[in-house]
Amino acid sequence: MAWRQILKRSANARVVASKSLKYAPSSITTSAESSSSCLQGLRYHDVSMKVSLIRCFHASPELLARRRDEDSFGLKTARRESNKGKFRKREIGKPPVEAAYVPPKPKKTIKSSQDKTVDIFEGMAVVELAKQSGASITTLQDILVNVGEKVDSEFEPLSIDVAELVVMELGFNVRRIHSSEGTEILPRPPVVTVMGHVDHGKTSLLDALRQTSLVAKEAGGITQHMGAFVVGMSTGASITFLDTPGHAAFSAMRKRGAAVTDIVVLVVAADDGVMPQTLEAIAHANAANVPIVVAINKCDKPAADPERVKNQLGAEGLELEDWGGKVQVVEVSAVKKTGLDDLEVALLLQAEMMNLKARVDGPAQAYVVEARLDKGRGPLTTAIVKAGTLVCGQHVVVGHEWGRIRAIRDMVGKSTDKARPAMPVEIEGLKGLPMAGDDIIVVDSEERARMLSSGRKKKFEKDRVRKINEERTENLEPSEDVPKRAEMPVIVKADVQGTVQAVTDALKTLNSPQLFVNVVHVGVGSVTQSDVDLAQACGACIVGFNVKSPPTSVSQAATQAGIKILMHSIIYHLLDDFGNLVVDKAPGTFETQVAGEAEVLNIFELKGRSKAKGDDVKIAGCRVIDGCFTRSSTMRLLRSGEVVFEGSCISLKREKQDVDTVAKGNECGLVIRDWHDFQVGDIIQCLEQVLVKPKFISSESGTVRIEC
Repeated sequence: MAWRQILKRSANARVVASKSLKYAPSSITTSAESSSSCLQGLRYHDVSMKVSLIRCFHASPELLARRRDEDSFGLKTARRESNKGKFRKREIGKPPVEAAYVPPKPKKTIKSSQDKTVDIFEGMAVVELAKQSGASITTLQDILVNVGEKVDSEFEPLSIDVAELVVMELGFNVRRIHSSEGTEILPRPPVVTVMGHVDHGKTSLLDALRQTSLVAKEAGGITQHMGAFVVGMSTGASITFLDTPGHAAFSAMRKRGAAVTDIVVLVVAADDGVMPQTLEAIAHANAANVPIVVAINKCDKPAADPERVKNQLGAEGLELEDWGGKVQVVEVSAVKKTGLDDLEVALLLQAEMMNLKARVDGPAQAYVVEARLDKGRGPLTTAIVKAGTLVCGQHVVVGHEWGRIRAIRDMVGKSTDKARPAMPVEIEGLKGLPMAGDDIIVVDSEERARMLSSGRKKKFEKDRVRKINEERTENLEPSEDVPKRAEMPVIVKADVQGTVQAVTDALKTLNSPQLFVNVVHVGVGSVTQSDVDLAQACGACIVGFNVKSPPTSVSQAATQAGIKILMHSIIYHLLDDFGNLVVDKAPGTFETQVAGEAEVLNIFELKGRSKAKGDDVKIAGCRVIDGCFTRSSTMRLLRSGEVVFEGSCISLKREKQDVDTVAKGNECGLVIRDWHDFQVGDIIQCLEQVLVKPKFISSESGTVRIEC
């Protein structure tokens, strides 16, 4: 019944709707019932009606005409779509291509702003510091408040120590720029560094200049430390000399010597000529922009040829004075003590041309040459004053160590109250052992020294952790082709800080694709029980260079724990001993080698075998012509020089008896698995897997390496 009423209503609605459309312009006023029925009829109107009920309102007749033209030509016009919901349904196109998932490669960390170096100087304003560092003034003022400095204005000057604290707090590197201006500027003696190849007579030449015998005190007769001393010349002038080792392991020492010096004396043996460390010394001098004076030593020997040495130096780019250049060349003999006056004149002439002067007043600036640990006096630092005057009792910061100077001694051992420019001294009173090459900075108070030292330690630790993380990021995805390397932990102990660095660098050169030398701990002084405990914990061996032998209790503890201690006083012997140890610890690689060769003389065939024993078998009758044959080895069949087959040997007999090996010159019969096509004249090779260890190679120049 309900459906019939709905159908009647829809029919009436259609009739009313057609009448209303027909008479819509004339009859505007209708009753409420007719309007409601009209709307109801529109709701159920047929969709296929051609008459459009939507009226389009246009701004002008031109737009209306344009719209009609577009509809007539079937053009697609941009129409506003109604989005009922918040999200719009996206049209789905072609399905994505199925591919294997490839994980993204770890991105290498780009060098951040932590590698940036900020130049600071005394009296630097906050505005200038903000400009140099790139930080805002508000950030710098907050850091200054945390440091304990009260700054009222952004144009107020800061001390160089406070500026360094602020820059380190920002995470940047610091480079101090010291002013050379002062009220008292006087001429100073030149600082001369003696460099050259090992065993070319550098220390002997210095002994001849100062009438001493330092070579006799060095182990093995070669210099293994960096020494500084003052030599008084016959003319009354004085020259500060730095003696550097010539062995290849002490490259860092030679680099430090070239960085602090005014003149480099390049010692070359007349009977040996230019060697690798000679070229390295020339490179260090050129990098530091330091003039060179060549001393051709050992001219008294019969095989001496100074002209050949000059030709070699000229070929390396040195502009010698004899050929119209600026490099002076002096022929000397340390044994006969000839030519020393000419060398003195050449050095003083070069110093006079450079017009060397330094500020005497004000705080001192010094450079650490060497550092060692004394059992009674504690850390001792050998330094050369570059400017100012270093006074006993001052608070100093050396690297990330600090202290109050208790005593200053010259290189003879005599105590003094102050040290002037170009004067090598030994400082006592630091809390820890600094690194060779650090700068010595004088500060006002103990509190400021503590703050600077603490800030530098934090900065050093952050940089160390950052470098470790960068190395780990680079090695996250090791290549499958590269085999895993074994690790050899090492603890290094030496007599002075510079030697510790040199020995550590020399041991790291023995890294190989099979073994990685990991220096887990370094220190100055003899081997102690704590070193043995650390070595036992990480499975390391201990290397002691130029230190006293450990006590009996420490040696016994190391023996019981199975820890090897290498004690040496000559760098040659240390590297040889450690290189052999590296070769023993290396895992090695297996290689296939030919253990023997045999020629096929005849072929025998066993027929009519039962099913239990298998099919017919062909036996190769051979004679071993080289090496020996082993039953457990793999056999390789060669025909006309080409490899035909490789397989295992399932039977090896000699005179009807099963044997394991057959020596050279004997005849035998053998059967190779899955091969029956033997021919007379074939060559059969016996292959074996051999474990090949790397080789330790030491050259005449002193360089060592591991060759795999």
